[in-house]
Amino acid sequence: MKRILVADDHEVVRSGLRAIVETRSNWIVCGEAINGEQAVALALETRPDIAIIDYSMPLMNGLAVSRRLRSLHLRTEVLVLTMHETEELLTEAISAGVRGFLFKSDARKHLISAIEALLDGKPYFTSVLLEKLLHEYQVNARNQSARLLTSREQNVVQLIAEGHTNRSISAILKLSVKTVETHRASAMRKLGMSSTAELVRYAIRKKLVSP
Repeated sequence: MKRILVADDHEVVRSGLRAIVETRSNWIVCGEAINGEQAVALALETRPDIAIIDYSMPLMNGLAVSRRLRSLHLRTEVLVLTMHETEELLTEAISAGVRGFLFKSDARKHLISAIEALLDGKPYFTSVLLEKLLHEYQVNARNQSARLLTSREQNVVQLIAEGHTNRSISAILKLSVKTVETHRASAMRKLGMSSTAELVRYAIRKKLVSP
C-alpha cells in the first residue's frame, strides 16, 4: 500500500485530490494538512511515499516544506501543485528538492501519472518547457544557489508578509526573537531592501503570499 499525504489550505481541493488518488486500490491518503507546518508534522508521523503539496500555503509554502523534509532525511518524494508558471519558481523548486511539478489545472488529467513516476523514482514535469528549465538549472545551479534566500530566511519573509511580528514568528518557528531578527536582516541585505513594505511586495511578487 502506497501512502500519500495531501496538503492544501482549501478543503475542496484536498477532497478532489483524495478522490483522484483513491481511484487506485493500492494507494491511500494517509493524512491531510491545511498549512505547511502541519504538513511537516504529518509527514513525520505517517512517513508517506508521496507528499502532494500546494505551493501557496500559510505558515510555510510548498518549497519550504520540501526543504524541511529533506533536512529530516525522509524518503518522501514531493509533488508541488501550483497555479504559477514561472522560470524562477521552477528553479527554486528544484533547489528545494522537488522532483514533481504539476499545474493545478492539469491535476485531474496528470496527477496519477505524476504519482506513478515519482513512485518509480523518476521526476515528473508537465511540459517540455519545464524539462528544458530543469536542464538549464542543473547547468547553472552553483551560481544560482548563491543568490537564493535560505529556507529559514524565506520562512521569515513569508511570515512577515502575512503580518506576524518578530515575537509571533519566533513562536511559530521555535526560534529566539534575536535569531528571527538576524534572519530578517540577512534577507533584507541579500534583497537590497530597507523596509517591511518592500519585503511584503517581494513576497507577493514571489507568490509567497496572496495580494
